Amino acid sequence: MRLHRLELRQFRNYSGLNLAFEAPRLLVIGRNGEGKSNLLEAVELLGSLRSHRCSSDRDLIRQGERQALISAACEGGDQLELELRRQGGRQARRNGKLLERQHELIGPLRCVGFSALDLELVRGEPALRRQWLDRVVLQLEPVYAELLSRYGRLLRQRSQLLRRGLGAGMQPELLEAFDQQMALIGTRLHRRRLRALRRLEPLAAAWQERLSGGREQLQLRYVPGSVLEGEEAEAPWRDALLEQLRQQRPEELRLGQCSVGPHRDEVALELGEQPARRYGSAGQQRTLVLALKLAELELVQQLWGEPPLLLLDDVLAELDPGRQQLLLEAVGEGHQCLVSATHLGAFSGGWHQRSQVVTVEAGSLLSSQ
Repeated sequence: MRLHRLELRQFRNYSGLNLAFEAPRLLVIGRNGEGKSNLLEAVELLGSLRSHRCSSDRDLIRQGERQALISAACEGGDQLELELRRQGGRQARRNGKLLERQHELIGPLRCVGFSALDLELVRGEPALRRQWLDRVVLQLEPVYAELLSRYGRLLRQRSQLLRRGLGAGMQPELLEAFDQQMALIGTRLHRRRLRALRRLEPLAAAWQERLSGGREQLQLRYVPGSVLEGEEAEAPWRDALLEQLRQQRPEELRLGQCSVGPHRDEVALELGEQPARRYGSAGQQRTLVLALKLAELELVQQLWGEPPLLLLDDVLAELDPGRQQLLLEAVGEGHQCLVSATHLGAFSGGWHQRSQVVTVEAGSLLSSQ
């Protein structure tokens, strides 16, 4: 087991929680809205510093409180702690030491999450696929968290400058300085996303073939929001992106927004060289998402030499019995799993008997068995 104990203070609807993990599989049972997804979300935050459910820390803090705390005891004796504050940002600690760079918290608790929201990956907007790919890259390269944060700040500040316009006293040199930084950080994001997708594609294609009985061929294609020509290398891609920013500047000043860069990236998901979003059936699309998640799980294990923790948040109810069984069999005995569900009926007897079961109601654990 990677995770041995989890403590929450003023997180979401939990005023306090102290949970010891007694088996590699934890089944979190409860009605919708009681807090079972919040428990898994807390683990996701410690493992990746990100939540797939929201982007603001204020939404993670219990109503009326100034701060929330998530802490965990992990395999090997690591103690992880993440403090979320309404004012003043986050603080991360590892073994009691305050970390200057939050991404240094990533490592002891690498995890792969799969939720009902992920089933919209194929049909949803490009932002969903960018966020999914970002979560993959974070597990492979923790420094990516810092790059994402820096690019987000640059994008917001540059967009503000564009909306103000050169006629409001802004010096062109200021926009040029932003473009230099945007090109550098943007190129580093592009390269890491492309590398991750190249590693992921053969694994996902193999899972798609297996899950479809050999009937479906999956391709993953990176469609960058910049024109990246020639050999993959930082210097030529940075220069190309900088030149595009300069060329687009008049149009961007007119529109008041940045139209070039990794925030415009897309990940094309194709079945038999046809867009899965347009031509895939509902069953094919769900199989595709399942293949992506199993590939992600396999890739993280390949790279780091140990299985990541798996978070399955209310996803079994969205899959038909055949896909439920395939997912549970694929996980096997090799991963610690935290699984949320509204009832135990989705699990076979073997899974249930070899699992720790907790019931959640209104942010409290009613029982543990």
